[in-house]
Amino acid sequence: MMKAIQVTATGGVDVLKLAAVARPVLAAGQVLVKNAYSGLNYIDTYHRTGLYKLPLPFIPGREGAGVIEAVGDGVKGLKVGDRVAWIGPGSYAEYTAVPASKVQVVPDNVPLDTAAASLLQGLTALTLVKLGYTVKQGDWILVHAAAGGTGGLLVQLAKHFGAKVIATTSSDAKVAEAIRLGADHVIRYDREDIVARVKEITGGEGVHAVFDGVGKATFDASLASLRRRGYMVSFGNASGKVPDVDLLKLSKGNVYLLRPTLFEYIQTEDEFKTYATELFDLIKTQKLELRIHKVFDLANAAAAHEELESRKAVGKILLKI
Repeated sequence: MMKAIQVTATGGVDVLKLAAVARPVLAAGQVLVKNAYSGLNYIDTYHRTGLYKLPLPFIPGREGAGVIEAVGDGVKGLKVGDRVAWIGPGSYAEYTAVPASKVQVVPDNVPLDTAAASLLQGLTALTLVKLGYTVKQGDWILVHAAAGGTGGLLVQLAKHFGAKVIATTSSDAKVAEAIRLGADHVIRYDREDIVARVKEITGGEGVHAVFDGVGKATFDASLASLRRRGYMVSFGNASGKVPDVDLLKLSKGNVYLLRPTLFEYIQTEDEFKTYATELFDLIKTQKLELRIHKVFDLANAAAAHEELESRKAVGKILLKI
């Protein structure tokens, strides 16, 4: 048996219950990871509330980091004792059986808490700036929720690839964080008109691309902030699901609208390994910083979800297993 958070009915944070459940049985092509940390992501709240439906009961969580305890038949390149980060379901648990194709060895100079904080949001940000919209030298880029986990990584990566970044945030502390991460301009969306400020900053042109993980609350402003033939990359629903879109809205400026998801970008083992290797290269050479906001014990998963949904976090929230 092992300790895990098990959800037997969807709803509020009170459905996140600590339980004793059976340890996973290792199958061919999998490794058994003894988890040290689990990273929290907004998709965890979507699963908990039922916005994204999973069969009940389930163990939440989509990423973790720890040490390989057992290796299944047919697995190559991984061994017992390897420090690894991984993505897949069921990370709010002491042990997870993970397909070897979604496991990455962690470099020696990267701590396991940093590894747990990096993989899902890091791969999301990296694939968005390379495949969602290919950020180029001199581009104007708008990033919402720029002091959060994915937002902060998007700011850093956009700057790494030579863009000029406009960030939106909701507090003085988050303004300071966005600037520290490299944002050229910061908009307090609770005080300022996003579209007017974007147009002012860009000389009336608008931005080449918007990376919007907020959803309902920012969608219209994001579209209106684009320049002609700009790219609207909508990748999250932190403020709620975006209502049905009138496609005629895209006619003004002939703008592009994408709704990418990470797992469509990293379906194959080669895709996952390529981007995970690039991500950890950026981290180990200190070209990309992962900031950890707070670490909660596994039993306090409900409090961790409350913290995540409060939008107070500056950086990543982790569960210590």
